[in-house]
Order: sequence, then structure tokens, then C-alpha cells
Amino acid sequence: MGNHTVPFDENMDQRTYTIAENWGGQINFMFPLDRKGLAQCRRIAARQEEKMRLDYELVRVLKCAELQQKGFMLAENTRVYTMCNDVVPIVKYEKEKQAAVKQYLKTECTPKKGRRLPWKEKEYECPKPTLITNDSTN
Repeated sequence: MGNHTVPFDENMDQRTYTIAENWGGQINFMFPLDRKGLAQCRRIAARQEEKMRLDYELVRVLKCAELQQKGFMLAENTRVYTMCNDVVPIVKYEKEKQAAVKQYLKTECTPKKGRRLPWKEKEYECPKPTLITNDSTN
């Protein structure tokens, strides 16, 4: 910063040598007077994050389905093995759903244990059906 000058007098003779050095600094503080902008920025960021998450999930499902259509799957005992476990063909899902409903209809419901009030009907406990298993073979 600054400059080094060699001034000349009226006869253009060099008489002196001048050094001028200037030092300075600047500090700036900004704060919003209205919080609406911050709230809007957060809403936009949350929406952008949701969009990015949706894009990630859709691409993941698409690529897993492509792998399964080509006859491939992720190898067991790898860190990414569970990545495609929730991608199930519709035919397999419908078949498992029908089998679960049939089994549910075959099971008998048992009366709930505990104190029963005489004016209430008996309450029964029925097992909930499981629809889809977590295996990635199709």
C-alpha cells in the first residue's frame, strides 16, 4: 500500500525522495430488520431439500428396477445390499397380498384377555397380516 515518489522542483531537479504509506481496514455488520426474508429463505430451502430427496428416491428405484429387469441384484454382505430391498414388482406384491389375506381369513381371532364389562360385547384380537418380505429376489 502507498507509493514511493520522487518529486521534482520547478527546474525539474530531483531534490527529495518521499514515501507515502496508507493503512486501513473495514468492518461491516448486516442484520435484517424484517424476518420475512429469512422465513421465506428457509421455506425455499426446505422445499428444495424435499425435491432433491424425491429425485434421489426416484432415481434409486428406477435404477434398482432396471437391475432387476436385466436379471441382476446387489450382492449380499455388501454395504449397499439393502438399497434395493424395497423395490418389488407389482405382480409379486399382489401375489403376496392375496396370500396374506387368505392366511388372515384362516386364522382365528382370540378373545382379548382382561376385565370385560358386562354391557360391552366381547373384543377379539386378530393377528395382523404381513404383506411383503424383505428379500430382493424376484
